[in-house]
Amino acid sequence: MDMQWLEDVLILLEEGNMSRAAARRNITQPAFSRRIRSFETWLGTEILARGSNHIEIDPALIANEDEIRALIDRIRELKGRIARYDPAGSVVEMAAQHALISSVFPDIALHARQVLPALRVRLRPGNRSECVSMFLRGDTGMLLSHETQLTGPMPFDASVRREVWGRDQLIPVVGGQIRHRLRTDGTVPADTPAIVYPVQSSFGQALSAARCAFGTVEQAQNPVCETAFSNGIHEMVRRGLGVGWLPHAMCVADLEAGRLRALAPSYGQIGLQITLYARREDRSAELLLDQLTTRARPEG
Repeated sequence: MDMQWLEDVLILLEEGNMSRAAARRNITQPAFSRRIRSFETWLGTEILARGSNHIEIDPALIANEDEIRALIDRIRELKGRIARYDPAGSVVEMAAQHALISSVFPDIALHARQVLPALRVRLRPGNRSECVSMFLRGDTGMLLSHETQLTGPMPFDASVRREVWGRDQLIPVVGGQIRHRLRTDGTVPADTPAIVYPVQSSFGQALSAARCAFGTVEQAQNPVCETAFSNGIHEMVRRGLGVGWLPHAMCVADLEAGRLRALAPSYGQIGLQITLYARREDRSAELLLDQLTTRARPEG
């Protein structure tokens, strides 16, 4: 369909007269009439009842004048967006785990801002399984995720690109009054309260497989709360509710300030990789990943 046919129809609706409509389009009436007939052929029905000295516009066309006007505007907007498209000035949808939004994403955003100032990132937060689901459904063009040796890289096909942004460690920490009760060997009593991860969560699976003390219900004698929400565990540990396992990058400021104490020397740690995935078909996501992975990346 020729875009000018819609514009012709809209002018005809506004004027209600073939001669005046043709004059506004700056063409002869016979030429204007041929274009209206071309539109009718494309539409598959007549929009005019033609008499010897007059025409009548079909009521269905009149009833849809606003929709025709809106369609013309949308087509013009689409043409403009395509003509002006710049992947560096687009919006990238990124699914990201809660823990990474508060600890790692600010560094990613700062790097992105320096090299692609017109690009915007729209975050879609969730736990790991929710983020993977959003990415698989195509709701996002990028995925920011923690991976452990147990989980390993996700089995995406060649249409998805994977890059490692940095590394971190999952460590046990305590805060509040508990941090003042550590034994001389850096341990805490086995019945110390613990905020644990569900065994089916990504961190819970890793802690369960490594049989880490205080990590899950299975490894804690006194679990007081079970949640996969790392940010919530962070706050509860800070307030002294119990031992909790957190990514080092999430709690480094509290460790340096003395608000938290690390128990890793006594209870171990689990290595984490911070990974970025991008759909190769998403030009903006690919461009962002290119720029992020060519710069120095922080280590946890």
